Amino acid sequence: MKRILLLAAASIALAGCYSASVGDTANPADERGINSLYQTLEDSVLAYEIGVEWIRSGDRERGRAEIRHAIDQLATTGHTCAETVGCEPQRFMAAYSNLLTLRSDVLAGAAEDYVELETGDVFEELPLLPTRTEVQGSIRRLNGQDLAEIIELNSLVNAALNDWLTWMRPSLIDAYENYLHMRHLMWPVYEEAGLPEALLFGILAKESGGRVHSVSRAGAAGPLQFMHHTGRRFGLTTEDGFDLRFDPTAATRANVAYLQERFAQLDDNLELALAAYNGGEGRVQRITRGVADPRFWNPDIFGQLPKETQEYVPYVLAAAWLFLHPEDYGLEFPTLDPVATGLSLQAPITLSELAICLGQEGSRSGWFRTLRNLNPRLEHDSRIPAGSEVQVPDALVDRYQAHCLTGRRIALARELHEAREYRREFTAPRIYTVRRGDTLSTIAHGQRCPSARAIAETNGIAGPRYLIQPGQQLKLLGCGS
Repeated sequence: MKRILLLAAASIALAGCYSASVGDTANPADERGINSLYQTLEDSVLAYEIGVEWIRSGDRERGRAEIRHAIDQLATTGHTCAETVGCEPQRFMAAYSNLLTLRSDVLAGAAEDYVELETGDVFEELPLLPTRTEVQGSIRRLNGQDLAEIIELNSLVNAALNDWLTWMRPSLIDAYENYLHMRHLMWPVYEEAGLPEALLFGILAKESGGRVHSVSRAGAAGPLQFMHHTGRRFGLTTEDGFDLRFDPTAATRANVAYLQERFAQLDDNLELALAAYNGGEGRVQRITRGVADPRFWNPDIFGQLPKETQEYVPYVLAAAWLFLHPEDYGLEFPTLDPVATGLSLQAPITLSELAICLGQEGSRSGWFRTLRNLNPRLEHDSRIPAGSEVQVPDALVDRYQAHCLTGRRIALARELHEAREYRREFTAPRIYTVRRGDTLSTIAHGQRCPSARAIAETNGIAGPRYLIQPGQQLKLLGCGS
């Protein structure tokens, strides 16, 4: 109970930080100080994850202490952020939420009291697929027009087109290829809802690049990047330990339900619906309420949105436009017509080993991402038992028989997998508890660390005295055993 209260107190503190920072623009931002706070945020996240690893390895007390320290540090730094002009406390709130909702297959049973308590569906249930009336309504919400007739090719969208066609072109091509292999899982949901496929691709390309297991620093997860609380609201809960935000079909259903709800609230305005998807519906509703010209491009509205949202909407629209008009820009998307099929494994194997023994023929960058996307419930480095069925492109079935059962490729794949496991054990961070009489120098020497300064930087210990105290726990990175 004390642990739960501690987590709740940290959450309340961070929420208070956010409220306190609104409207504070009297003084210029201290970029160096803000970056230091963000670095401490990352250190807190690392400390929490280390605590989870200790618990998983059986050292529950040490893991719990590390987690308590991480939460205390997160809350304290969040308060400082609230008092620092230009700092964004919502980053700390999002990180905190993400830490509390680590996927249960990462946590051991001993760590279950650090997972957000599931108390039933506290959000209003929404249909995952619209009714036929809603399907027709969604078409009207786009004014019965082709999406190409709705997208405004202004300077901001054109600037986004420039980025997609230059330094972001490889990401766009990867997103398209990833999407084609998942199309049968996602497009039927949009098709039934009467929404244009180009819009689905635009959101996917900007949100995750078509990487199903993508997780942002803020905690948004899955191919369409839902935050935990928003995902739950639209049916993306946990099923047998699996976070449904990582399921392409379920995530697409949630995306459709969310957009249709926004269309109803925002007078069918596509740009504002996308702004809400990225920046939050509450903010968008607040800044558009009572405005004579409630458009995303209205400077009075655009100027109140976060910079990320100001860029997000043009990028999505630009990616959707290129989906519709690739030839106009000399853009060549991969020409694939993939068919997924179930492959019954004849011997235990990991997805990583499978990706190696299958080779690269037929794919620009190999089959690892496709295997991950088609089998989101499987961990890539966990051995899958013989007799299990995995989803693969149909063209790979014969190649599996030729290279993944016997021979040099599968032997090499297994050898490389074992090397990866060894590296994971060798490079895992260790925790050292400071003893009486210790200094950073004696610890660095005794534990064979690169330097005392490296320990100080890793643990946020300030000079010039670099004080430590007995009982303090230090993360040791790159040190000998």
